[in-house]
Amino acid sequence: MSHTAEEPVATVRPPESISLPGGISLRRRAEGDAPALNASVVANLEHLRPWMPWAGSKPSLERTEAMVTAGIAIWDEGSDFMYLVWLDGAPDSVIGAFGLHSRVGAGALEIGYWVAADHTGKGIATECARALTEAALTLPGIERVEIHCDVANKASSAVPRKLGYRLDHIRDAPVTAPSESGRLEIWITEH
Repeated sequence: MSHTAEEPVATVRPPESISLPGGISLRRRAEGDAPALNASVVANLEHLRPWMPWAGSKPSLERTEAMVTAGIAIWDEGSDFMYLVWLDGAPDSVIGAFGLHSRVGAGALEIGYWVAADHTGKGIATECARALTEAALTLPGIERVEIHCDVANKASSAVPRKLGYRLDHIRDAPVTAPSESGRLEIWITEH
């Protein structure tokens, strides 16, 4: 990636595709991804519902298409970077989704993620978060990457712990999904 420190994040993007160990890839959301993403979300609703507010009901294909379109638009704006996780041997099957989100303020990006139930416990979330942490910290103006997760979500909080993030603080948060405790861990890594 070629850029200078003076360029804003909006003009420099993380890689659109990242190949990872174990035959998995992160790829920028693109037109045509909605059917595979929708199938994965629908198949994993029971797995996602405890932690993801948006998993309260089965999404229509149209809703997923709108979500993919929105993901493309925010990438193009340079504010957020939405990825899907694929098995290289099954390029039509989404096994997770990740994002780099600007919602945590200037100089920082937050990583959000989920992995399909059949693929948890294999290090996929950790490897994807590691790759996105590295990509985020190469962007001009980004000094910090955060991962936020409910204190009750032990699987999610294991990811930043394994990557060497530090637990910065725990704060109260509205409960938005059935298994949430209302206590949010804020994990941080910095340059």
